[in-house]
Amino acid sequence: MDLGVRWKLHGDGKTPAPGAVVRPDERLSWPRTAGLGAQHVVAMFGASFVAPVLMGLDPNLAIMMSGVATVIFLLATRGRVPSYLGCSLSFVGVAAVIRAQGGTSATVTGAVLVVGAALFLVGLAVQRFGARIIHIAMPPVVTGAVVMLIGFNLAPVTASTYWPQDQWTALLVMLFTGLAVVCLRGFWSRIAIFLGLVFGYVLSWVLDLIFGKIHSVDGSGKVTDHWRLDLSAVGHADWVGLPSFHGPSFEWSAILVALPVVIALVAENAGHVKAVGEMTGETLDDKLGTAISADGIGSMLSTAVGGPPNTTYSENIGVMAATRVYSTAAYWAAAGFALLFGLCPKFGAVVAAIPGGVLGGITVILYGMIGLLGAQIWVNAKVDLRNPLNLVPAAAGIIIGVGNVSMEFTDTFSLSGIALGTLVVITGYHALRAFAPAHLKTQQPLLDEGTSSYDAKGEGDGGQRAGA
Repeated sequence: MDLGVRWKLHGDGKTPAPGAVVRPDERLSWPRTAGLGAQHVVAMFGASFVAPVLMGLDPNLAIMMSGVATVIFLLATRGRVPSYLGCSLSFVGVAAVIRAQGGTSATVTGAVLVVGAALFLVGLAVQRFGARIIHIAMPPVVTGAVVMLIGFNLAPVTASTYWPQDQWTALLVMLFTGLAVVCLRGFWSRIAIFLGLVFGYVLSWVLDLIFGKIHSVDGSGKVTDHWRLDLSAVGHADWVGLPSFHGPSFEWSAILVALPVVIALVAENAGHVKAVGEMTGETLDDKLGTAISADGIGSMLSTAVGGPPNTTYSENIGVMAATRVYSTAAYWAAAGFALLFGLCPKFGAVVAAIPGGVLGGITVILYGMIGLLGAQIWVNAKVDLRNPLNLVPAAAGIIIGVGNVSMEFTDTFSLSGIALGTLVVITGYHALRAFAPAHLKTQQPLLDEGTSSYDAKGEGDGGQRAGA
């Protein structure tokens, strides 16, 4: 059985040719692969560390279980879908609502475990009936809009959380990283994001030595005098330590609050798989159901021991877009590092100490790359945005996602940001399509070419190949 753990050496394993792509079944030398894996860990670490803190869960457990979930995902997809599964930010608001209702950490993880189970069942349905059912619901105009709003929804995090902590460091890191991505050659260009983080780390330390504390907002949002690089937590952290585990608790009121998030997760997975397919040049429709199910299994396993849910990470897709290295070997390395970091609080403290201004400079580039992959889907699928059937739902959903618009349905249930924007794009497109005149419907096929050709091949075996 091919589990996707055999890789061909790309060239000499050292320096890919300019513009060359390292495919998922290829790898560079193991030291270079380990370096790329470390870059993926750094890319996902910020959100995967912050999200569980906001949810009231153990961040070290979140990091460790993200490594476990990534291994499950890579094995399930046979190494064809290079992705990292980090802590999902979609549940931060859900956790806040559940806790406001008197729920505990066990109540939160129990509700999210049910969402993971629902996601797993959706994945099984896609495997059984083919990727067609997803693409009927989300044709290229929809998937492009979803990918775009997922990326651009992260913009306020940069603008309001990271950048204001040290605007000049953020600007210098952004400029350095941009130059590194474009101007460096060989392997160094492939780890430009990581180099940007190291540059910002050292720069913040030097600025603290020269100018002392900075007067700005800190990580908590308070305006105060603080060090750019605060290593105090590193000294107090243990070298080795197990995270805290706990079992889930199931309450219907909490489950009903969390369950609608499955809509966003399905769209998020579909958008990410589509984005990876666009970058690698391979149609991954036959792995879409498997990817969704694997995400569900990873979230179920994590929440069963007290960790947060997981999802394919936009940040790591952005790293692949910048490096053009799609090797799943790098993700295996990243998963290994995550397991070690999860068991070593001191390493976690070092990475968590990355200054906010540094993250501001990096995320300006990364988040923008993610959003623009949605535009690439539109371009490749030749989506006609002059057609109001395409333009109206995409425009409305993107603005809702980017602006983090919120809709409160009851005192205890609301949708906002990615979830609401995705819902508006999907329901808006199909509702308008039902009432649109015929000439607007015929300007673009419902299914993109890649999906149509895949499903045509699978018709003879009843769509079973969708889960192969």
